[in-house]
This record gives sequence, structure tokens and C-alpha cells, in this order.
Amino acid sequence: MSKLIWKPGTMIYPLPAVMVSCGSEPAEYNIITVSWTGTICTEPAMCYISIRPSRHSYNIIRKNGEYVINLTTTSLAYATDWCGVKSGSKYDKFAWMNLTPVPATRVKAPLIRESPVNIECIVREIKELGSHHMFISEVAAVNADEKYFDESTGIFRLYDAGLLCYSHGRYYESGKLIGKFGFSVEKKKKRRQ
Repeated sequence: MSKLIWKPGTMIYPLPAVMVSCGSEPAEYNIITVSWTGTICTEPAMCYISIRPSRHSYNIIRKNGEYVINLTTTSLAYATDWCGVKSGSKYDKFAWMNLTPVPATRVKAPLIRESPVNIECIVREIKELGSHHMFISEVAAVNADEKYFDESTGIFRLYDAGLLCYSHGRYYESGKLIGKFGFSVEKKKKRRQ
């Protein structure tokens, strides 16, 4: 198989496409779409987002030291894209996209009600890396939509939400199950005869 050589770039795809809500009061509330986000550590639970300093939300998050990562779905695809291309300095993104800000439990930044999972984050460190600065954050709380919780099995069926992901400039729906953690080494159950 032959391969093309490209200049160094960010080709780790797919990524989650999330809406990050920020602000300490309604007049300051804003939403920024981020795909440079992920898990850093389990204990303590930590994650990150990377944002260009020129973005309107950057200074809001830097000043307040907190934000909320809101997972997105196919039904939120239009709002996710719109919140990524329009500036919060000119638009009230909650109002324009008919999204509902609701109080978080541990941070002042609002949750987006329409999101199936909201991750409340407290900034612990900011790494100035170049074009983007990384907000390394501790997870203060996770809010999950109870409609995806199956009480009979105890499983949170987040895959039923139609999660949105981003790959090289395009949005896709995720969710086709191909295995579970450890399936490659799982012992097969013997059939009774």
C-alpha cells in the first residue's frame, strides 16, 4: 500500500464535536463549539479543551476558570455548527439557537438542557501551546439525561442519543456497536447440549 506524505498536521479523527458553555451570569453566557477536547486522567477525573485566544469564549473561560462540556447529537448538529462559526460577541447563541441554559450544580457556567450529557469543569492549568491554549480541567460533576439510563440493566445507553462527531471538516453520527472493552480476549461461553 502506498501512502501520501503530508505536512505535519492534526489528523487524529474522529473527534467529539461538543458545545462548551461558559459565563458566570446570563449577560455573559456563551457557547463555543470545540472538537479539540478529550480525557486526560481518571483519578482525579480530568479533561481538556483547546481554544484560540482570539475566540470570544477564551477570555470568559480564562476569567471565570470554569466551563461546561455539552455532548452533542444529530438533532443538535445545526446548532453545534452555528455556534462554531458565529461569534458570541455579536450573538446571544442560546437565544438564536433556541437552547436552554440551566444552572449547573458545581460551576456558575450554565448547562445546555438539550444536551444528553453535561460535564462541569474547573480549570486547573492553562497551557499556551501556540495557535491554541489548552485548558486542563478537573471534572466537578457530570449531568446525564435519565432517559438514556436503562434501570433493568443499569446501563447508560448514551449511544442511543445519536452522538455527533467531527472528522476532517465534516460532522458524522456515531453509534454502531462493533464490540465492547475486552471483547478481543473474552472467553466464549460454551453451549449446553
